[in-house]
Amino acid sequence: MPLLNRLYGRLGARYPAAFIIAELQSALVVTAATAGLITFYYDGDVDQFLAVVLIALALTELTIAITMLRTFPRLRPVREWIAGKRDPASTAKAWSRAVSLPLDLIRHDLPLAVITVVIPACAAATWVLGLSWYAFFPFLAASMVALGYAAILHYLAIEGGMRPVLVDINRDLTPRAGAQRSALPLRVRLMAALPLINVITGLTVAAITSPGGGGSALTVDVLVALAVATTISLELSILLSRSILRPIADLQKATVAVSEGRFDVAVPVTTGDELGELATSFNQMLEGLRERERLRDAFRTYVDRDVAEYILSEGFSEEGVEVEISILFADVRNFTRFAAGAEAREVVARLNELFELVVPIIYRYGGHIDKFEGDGVMAAFGAPEGYADHAARAVRAATEIATTVNVERRGGPDSFEVGVGVNTGWVIAGSIGAAGRLNFSVVGDAVNVASRVEAETRKTGDDVLITEATMSRLGDGIETQPRGSIEIQGRDEEVRLFTPHRQAPPDPAAAGAEAESPETTVAGRGSPAATD
Repeated sequence: MPLLNRLYGRLGARYPAAFIIAELQSALVVTAATAGLITFYYDGDVDQFLAVVLIALALTELTIAITMLRTFPRLRPVREWIAGKRDPASTAKAWSRAVSLPLDLIRHDLPLAVITVVIPACAAATWVLGLSWYAFFPFLAASMVALGYAAILHYLAIEGGMRPVLVDINRDLTPRAGAQRSALPLRVRLMAALPLINVITGLTVAAITSPGGGGSALTVDVLVALAVATTISLELSILLSRSILRPIADLQKATVAVSEGRFDVAVPVTTGDELGELATSFNQMLEGLRERERLRDAFRTYVDRDVAEYILSEGFSEEGVEVEISILFADVRNFTRFAAGAEAREVVARLNELFELVVPIIYRYGGHIDKFEGDGVMAAFGAPEGYADHAARAVRAATEIATTVNVERRGGPDSFEVGVGVNTGWVIAGSIGAAGRLNFSVVGDAVNVASRVEAETRKTGDDVLITEATMSRLGDGIETQPRGSIEIQGRDEEVRLFTPHRQAPPDPAAAGAEAESPETTVAGRGSPAATD
C-alpha cells in the first residue's frame, strides 16, 4: 500500500514496532463489539454494561502491552537491518524474522489473550451482571469465536504491514527455497477465515434480532452459527481452496523441476482467471528458458567448456588481462599429403578421431582449447583458470598426447603422428574480435614461440619440445634433455629447447645436425649446457 510505503520511508527502523502497536489496537474494537453483542441477550442497566466493556478493554490493553514487550526482542534483527546492519547473515536473519512475524505473534501470544482477557472478562461479566455461574460458559464460547476472528485479522494485517520491509530486504537478498520461515499455509487461511467470518456474521444477526433469552439463547445462537459454518460454509471453503491451490500446486511442481535443471515440463492451464494467466506466462517463460538452454549447449559445444563457464559467470570482463601461462601446440605430421589423397568426409572424420584422444587429455590437466587450426590444436594452461604449476601441467599433457598418439597407436592403418611444442610466457588474455563476434583467446610473443617450437619437432625428430622458459618452471619430477637453440624472428637471443626425458629417444637420422648430446638435467635444478 502506498500509505504503508510512505510510513516505512519516514519512520525507518521504528516502523515495525510502530505498525504492530497501532495494528494491535484493533483488538479493542473486537473486544468492544463482542461485549456489545452480549448486551442483546441480557437485561441490565447501562452502568453494568459499561463496566463490563471497560473491564474487557482494560484487560485487552494490558495484554497488548505485554505482547509488545514480548515482541520487541523478536523485532531486533529487523530494526538493526533497517538501521544499516546489512551483512549477508544479518540480512538473512532479518528476512526470516520479518516473514515469520505474523505467525510467531499468533503462536506465542494467542494463549496469553485467553488467560489475560477472555477468562477474566467472562468472569467479570458474570459477576457484574449478577448472573449465575453457568452463564460464564456462553460468554466463554462467544469470546473464543471473537478471539479466533481477531487472530486471523491480526495475522493478515501484520503480514500486509511487513510487506514494505520485506520488499526492501529482498533487494539485498533472494530467499532460498527451504530457508527458515514460519507461516500459515494458504489452505489453512482459506479454511479458517471464511467459516469464522460466517460465524461472526451469524452471531451478529442473531444478536440484533434476538429478543433476549439470556445464556441459553446465546448458547443456541453460537451452536447454530458454528453448525452452519462447519457445513455449508466449510464446503464452499473447501471448493474455493481447491480451485486456488491446485493451480498453485502445479506451478510449484514445475518450479521445482526448473530448479533441478529440467525444462521439459509445462503447467496445465485449467482456469481462465488470473491463475490461468499466470500458468500461461510461466509456460512462456519455460519456452524462453528452453531456448536459452539450447543456445547454452551449442555455445559449450563450439567454445571450450572452461571458457564458456568463465564467459557466463558474473566475474567475466571483456577487458584483457596480462597473465603468465603455458601454451601447447599440437600438429599432425605429413597431414597435407594425407589430405590431398583423401575425401573430405574421411579427412574430417580422421581429425575428429584424433581430437577425441587429444582434447580429454588437455582437459584432464586443466588446460583449455584456445582454437583448432586445421590439423592442429592450441591449448592454454593458466587462463582463464589460473594454476601455479601451469608449466608442469602443460608438459605432462604434451607427453601423454605424444605417448597416446605416437607410441600406443603407431603403425596402425589409420594412425597419425603429432608433434607437440610447449612454451611459457606472458600473454594478453581477453575477448578479441569486432562487429559482435568475439573469441576469448590469448595473444602475444609467447604464443608465436610455442607455434615455432612445435614446428621444430619435425627437424629434431622429438615428439615433444619445450622451451627453457617452460623447463625452468617445471619443478622436480620431470627430467629433460637439451635440444639446442633456434632463432625466432624479432628476438635478439636464441630460444633454447628441451625434450622431456621420459619419451622414446629421437631418431638421430631424423634429428640431423640439430640433435643434442644425451646430457640430462632435472628441471628447476640448474641450467643445462646446450651444445650448438
